[in-house]
Amino acid sequence: HTPMYFFLEHLSTLDICYSSVITPRAALAFLLGRRSISYKGCASQMFFFSLFATTEAFFLAVMAYDRFTAVCNPLLYPVIMSRRLCVLMVLGSYLSGCINCTIQTGLTLSLSFCGHREINHFFCDVAAVIQASCSNTLVNELVMLAVCGAIIVGTALVVFISYGYIIITIIQMPSVESRHKAFSTCSSHMVTICLFFGTVFFMYAQPGATSSPNKSNIISIFYTVVIPMLNPFIYTLRNREVKESLKKQLKRKGF
Repeated sequence: HTPMYFFLEHLSTLDICYSSVITPRAALAFLLGRRSISYKGCASQMFFFSLFATTEAFFLAVMAYDRFTAVCNPLLYPVIMSRRLCVLMVLGSYLSGCINCTIQTGLTLSLSFCGHREINHFFCDVAAVIQASCSNTLVNELVMLAVCGAIIVGTALVVFISYGYIIITIIQMPSVESRHKAFSTCSSHMVTICLFFGTVFFMYAQPGATSSPNKSNIISIFYTVVIPMLNPFIYTLRNREVKESLKKQLKRKGF
């Protein structure tokens, strides 16, 4: 019942949701060859994927601030990270995700699609759908670059500033044990941040993001399938409290 696990609970839910939006449909395409998708199905997939992926970016920034407060202000941590603030942060992350996915999906669906169009991707990503349109897509590309770039750069700044203060605080700690304990509480989150922001920045926050679909397909596999699959292992195998709880459960079951 601590803020860190409250955020982890919602992060796990997001990973399940946005991976489930993509993986089952992609599996049908690869295994059974069912590669067609309806207009409404494509629109739904695009909306929900954008919602969950954007919300996850804000969640990682929120969790970085949580770790900053825990390491840099440990005595004030229970006061600063109150239940009310945690709930507001969660709601704010979902609201930000809703705003972005509404803008991106609405602008994309306003384009013209002539007849049966082929999307050079394994799911209905905004960039791939824009590329398949027979309309002028300059405005859509500029909006995607501006909005997604602002979200990625803004959340990444929160992460970098938070971890900058965390690193400075850890270096100034007197004992090796306290430095190791402080670093261990942040290492899992740092790994997840590097994986997520590295791939997403390459996909959406640079000019020409829609011009290289083949390269984008390979990168997309990481943040749609691989990263959500790795996150549970990253957070549990490097978490002392989770490992101790697992040992207790195994002893109770007689293993």
